[in-house]
Amino acid sequence: MKFAYFGDVVGRSGREVLIEKLPDIRKRLNLDFVVVNGENAAAGFGITEKISEEFYAAGTDCIVLGNHSFDQKEIMPYLEKDARILRPINYPAGTPGRGFSGFKTRSGKTILVIQVMARLFMDPLDDPFAAVDKILKANPLGKKFDAILVDIHGEITSEKMSMGHFCDGRASLVVGSHTHVPTADAQIFPGGTAYQTDAGMCGDYNSVIGMDKEEPLRRFTRKIPGGRFTPALGPGTACGVFVETDDKTGLAGMISPIRVGGRLIEIWPDLN
Repeated sequence: MKFAYFGDVVGRSGREVLIEKLPDIRKRLNLDFVVVNGENAAAGFGITEKISEEFYAAGTDCIVLGNHSFDQKEIMPYLEKDARILRPINYPAGTPGRGFSGFKTRSGKTILVIQVMARLFMDPLDDPFAAVDKILKANPLGKKFDAILVDIHGEITSEKMSMGHFCDGRASLVVGSHTHVPTADAQIFPGGTAYQTDAGMCGDYNSVIGMDKEEPLRRFTRKIPGGRFTPALGPGTACGVFVETDDKTGLAGMISPIRVGGRLIEIWPDLN
């Protein structure tokens, strides 16, 4: 099974590069399934139903969110009715939406997607490890689902790495989001789980994590806010992770970064 995950889409630049490039990426890599983190897609903060539908039309199968899940208030009813869009699983009971969902791919295979939010320097949510463990125990890899993807949305690399090792042998891919910079540690752990600490963002890298440079620089150099953060509007780079799994076990046989467009050096998985 071949699937891809794309990191946080930031503003118009991120939306445009993803929507433009995804159909070709999907065809070139012969992808069974695509997951996109869309939590910064609406002017950098949250997502709307309209944007979600644009992502689906471009070839996205599942959208995951994060700490900006509810910044656009109109999204709350949509989270309730659409099982293809996920907010972190470890929000308190009664929070709108869901944190995991199972899918059947276009080729008839099955995949479980779980989103969880870390806690260090993040909102103090329920234990992310206990939340993920409960779902993985109820859905053993290779039995009910051909593949399992876990998105851990967090600030600290050690917490994301710990989640990767915690899920090793029980998930096909554990991938981090939120910090908007692609890390150089794509690997397969000893138990067969593919891992990357952060997939990077889809957005303009001539920026400060996707935001126009002026306001972040003002706050760092003068400690005086001058206005809202706004997404940078230059050419975007689509950053993600490609994984190919074993059909019998659901464990990873290959992981590779994907980087297309914009400023960063282009990377395509070597499928030869």
